[in-house]
Amino acid sequence: MEVIEAITLMLGAAWAAGINLYATILVLGWMSGAGHIELPPELQVIHNPAVLLAAGAMYCVEFFADKIPGLDTSWDAIHTFIRIPVGALLAAGAVNGIVDYQATELVALILGGSVTAASHTTKASARALINTSPEPFSNWAASIGEDVAVIGGLWAGLQHPWWFLLALVAFLALVIWLLPKLWRTLRRLFRKIAGWFGSSGKTEAR
Repeated sequence: MEVIEAITLMLGAAWAAGINLYATILVLGWMSGAGHIELPPELQVIHNPAVLLAAGAMYCVEFFADKIPGLDTSWDAIHTFIRIPVGALLAAGAVNGIVDYQATELVALILGGSVTAASHTTKASARALINTSPEPFSNWAASIGEDVAVIGGLWAGLQHPWWFLLALVAFLALVIWLLPKLWRTLRRLFRKIAGWFGSSGKTEAR
């Protein structure tokens, strides 16, 4: 595997894991098993049938959980402690055997974890905001769009690494611009909801 391919695998796996970890494992495992990519030694466990079966089962669970307003936010909250560390490990494993320096794997671990955290936080924040809409269709559209982005984007990225890296830079720039706005909107929404409960409590007290 060439260096550019290793970098794309490192960043692509980290980005995708933050959105849908199980779809990421399935795509990488299928592409490796089909001979489209060669995984580094530390990641070859991904195309183990038992790993793919477990990832497939969890993907089916997430496919439905991710489309139920409220439940998707709880699912994202729980997966904060799963997606980010696994995304970091996938990133570190991607450079294994490519570069001999242990410091490189440490940098990949930190960088991969950061990219995973960025994509996960953006997904979770956007979905929490979408859940304020009373209709379920926007939630379903967002969930299906995320699955398509992960599966199609990861496959395309590993086939066309330079285009993927440019798109990832654009995505991270968008995250830097968008996240503060999402958080401000969510804070205003939570304050408004808290105000409703506060007013309700005062009314009952009277």
